[in-house]
Amino acid sequence: MNDASKSLIDFFKGWPNPSLLPAAQIKRASDSVLSNPSVSTPALLYGPDPGYEPLREQIAQWLTKFYTPKEIIPPSRICITGGASQNMACVLQVYSDPIYTRNVWMVAPTYYLACRIFEDAGFYGKLRDIPEDEEGIELAHLKKEMNKSEQKAKAEGNNKPTLKPSRQWSKIYRHIIYAVPTFANPSSKTMTMRRRQELIRIAREYDALVITDDVYDFLQWPTATTSQQLSLDKAVLPRLVDVDRQLDGGPKMAKLDGFGNAISNGSFSKIVGPGCRTGWAEGTEKFVHGLSQTIRGSSRSGGAPSQLTATFITELLRTGNLQDHILRTLQPTYARRYRKMILAIDEHLVPLGVMISQSGREVVGGYFIWFSLPKPLRAEEVAATAKDTENLIISPGPAFRVDKAMFESEIRVCFSWEKEEKLSEGIQRLANVIRNLLDSGSNPLSFEI
Repeated sequence: MNDASKSLIDFFKGWPNPSLLPAAQIKRASDSVLSNPSVSTPALLYGPDPGYEPLREQIAQWLTKFYTPKEIIPPSRICITGGASQNMACVLQVYSDPIYTRNVWMVAPTYYLACRIFEDAGFYGKLRDIPEDEEGIELAHLKKEMNKSEQKAKAEGNNKPTLKPSRQWSKIYRHIIYAVPTFANPSSKTMTMRRRQELIRIAREYDALVITDDVYDFLQWPTATTSQQLSLDKAVLPRLVDVDRQLDGGPKMAKLDGFGNAISNGSFSKIVGPGCRTGWAEGTEKFVHGLSQTIRGSSRSGGAPSQLTATFITELLRTGNLQDHILRTLQPTYARRYRKMILAIDEHLVPLGVMISQSGREVVGGYFIWFSLPKPLRAEEVAATAKDTENLIISPGPAFRVDKAMFESEIRVCFSWEKEEKLSEGIQRLANVIRNLLDSGSNPLSFEI
């Protein structure tokens, strides 16, 4: 029975706490835009295919400062989207064919809502999981399975796209790979530089498009709980799209077609607010042009996505208010939240046999912590018991499965949503559940959910 005297603690919801939403800054930005007809008029009309040009320019400058690539990022590599999820659907519309594109390979555990996007694009039954190790995606497994997929396609005569017309500004990739390389949801892992380079080489070899959700990159801080530093203004690693741009001569090599093999899916949901429904995509100029035509095809009567909101965010970036919000509010606040939760885990869960992945990193970030339960406990049993007896909501590992891997012993907890003063208490409640189940000799075979 649920203890009614205990208030709900929600470690499931991957949202920003309302106290972190920059409402005052957005109000100032919107007032500035709407009081200036030279800006408000285009803001309220249909926008150009690649999106609001001043925002593309601001994003290009901002990303160049943060990721410090060897070459500056020009606006021509950027197009404005309606957010990371909407953009993924648009990418699939023009760059995949549910028959010719052999499979979608997803780093597992995966962001579970991404599965629905791929299935809605015609890939139901074609999603395949690729496990992670301490460096990220296991590339030997990926390459072995892609070889099998190619052999199957050859045997079936699947050698050209059948459902999409040939267009000069697009192409159809043979494979799609999906990953969250930095501070992943749910595993919170960060893919090493070596794996990033190797993944790009494999993508080129097998004509694969790597779609990366780079939505947590700006939310980062030093791992050490004793560090006085709570924010970082430079990226911990280059993105896959940066690696693709430079590695071995980049997409402009004669043997490649210029579209590239990686696209960065960016979003303002985690750093402004989910309600703004605005994001960006970065890729080669050729790829971004094709993507802008996709958006045009699916929403031609509505113009560029998020045109009005794009003008507000442009003002946030132009004035430096967004950059200041990230460095002075978001990063320090999430660093404190993470440290409170990780200290509670070390004190209350680790002695019970819980193990945390990638514990040796110097920089961490994102919204989540992922850990393994002591045997023989099952995540679904622990989650159900936590809700029933402690009024605590957590995410069991099987929710993040793709194909075969079940993650029956893993748990994801989120530190971004719940009140900061509730984080330690929630972990203590979880410790009560784990301890009681271990003491009772929990039989994992007897539990069904």
